[in-house]
Amino acid sequence: MSIKFIASSKLPTPFGVFTMHGFEDTETGKEHVALTMGHVDSGEPVLARAHSECLTGDALYSMRCDCGYQLEAALRSVAEAGRGVLLYLRQEGRGIGLLNKIRAYHLQDQGADTVEANERLGFAADMRDYSMCRPMLDHLGIHAIRLMTNNPRKVKALSDAGVDVVERVPLQVGRNPHNDHYLRTKASKLGHFLPLDLPPQGLPTHQDDEPENV
Repeated sequence: MSIKFIASSKLPTPFGVFTMHGFEDTETGKEHVALTMGHVDSGEPVLARAHSECLTGDALYSMRCDCGYQLEAALRSVAEAGRGVLLYLRQEGRGIGLLNKIRAYHLQDQGADTVEANERLGFAADMRDYSMCRPMLDHLGIHAIRLMTNNPRKVKALSDAGVDVVERVPLQVGRNPHNDHYLRTKASKLGHFLPLDLPPQGLPTHQDDEPENV
């Protein structure tokens, strides 16, 4: 097993105090984090999200995607439930890395959609790997999860990696005029479950938006 537990600490957030657990992939050198709240090792299925790193959406308030909104909504949902886990996985840009993601954004600025941009750069539409999730969850004593995602491929990938996904919990937040085409592409080309018959919401910001947890 290449996933090695390093240390845990408290992480106070606007949503509540989480426990942060650090892991290292000794083969790749990548560092992953799990945030937990409450008793997650009771044997009952745990509300969970496997969130791939998105520097632009998570930290720089980008409205080109829904990642930052989903991160915030997932943390809020765990806090409201009083029990859950968020795996923060270091695989930027659906696995192509930050600089290639910027290259893909440049192609999108010229009219390509998110899938076409990746393919023009020589990548698959989604290159993410979820094999690190099972050992991270095992360390935390989590044996079954209720996964917050709109992506059926993620459910299958986690299941194929040995994670018992007992339920998919929708996480439909943050749609706006800047990411409407992106979300439509995710629905039409990647199979995401998204309600595209609804009009985009104005121009929210992470600070002002109050995403609905669904």
